[in-house]
Amino acid sequence: MLLTRSRLNRAAVRFAGHGWPVVPGAYLTGGRFECGHPGCPTTSCHPAMARWEEVATDDPARAGRWWRTARYSVLLVTGRAFDVLEVPAPLGARALGSPRWSAGPVAATPAGRWMFLVRPGTPLRRELDRPDVVRHARGSWIPAPPTQTPAGAVWWVVSPPEVGWLLPSPDEVQQLLVDAVVATAPPAAEPLLLAARLARAA
Repeated sequence: MLLTRSRLNRAAVRFAGHGWPVVPGAYLTGGRFECGHPGCPTTSCHPAMARWEEVATDDPARAGRWWRTARYSVLLVTGRAFDVLEVPAPLGARALGSPRWSAGPVAATPAGRWMFLVRPGTPLRRELDRPDVVRHARGSWIPAPPTQTPAGAVWWVVSPPEVGWLLPSPDEVQQLLVDAVVATAPPAAEPLLLAARLARAA
């Protein structure tokens, strides 16, 4: 079901009102993302504006004007108000299920990716330097709920209002993810496990 402009508008304005920079993204039509630029070869979700880093805004009035004109996806620009740690859903669920978890916003995509919003500025730990873990910082963005994809809508596992729009420590979340990696690693990865344990003990 296609989302209404008003619902997308409300989401974008709310994010901007809490100081989270937003930018319009291509909108889904006929199973393909359209940005309005003739000849654009990108069929996946992407910013609808060429200079998206420059025009991204946390001004609710400006955001509202953008989403009144088209059914844009809602993209959150990272590296300013927050960074994002994007991981496979099983890894994210294990971290979120830890008794040491302290709440923070977590979004999920229908493609099985979980996105942990954390305070900005902390590089990715060596133990998480793997192809299925991505740190979104300056120069990046994520699709935010309720953005629609061909497989369904992006949704909140833990919504910002549930945690008072507060962001957790990136060190804490990375440690939980490292613990989840260690807990799920196959026996063949024993040398990597030892390295991770030694790094934690250092």
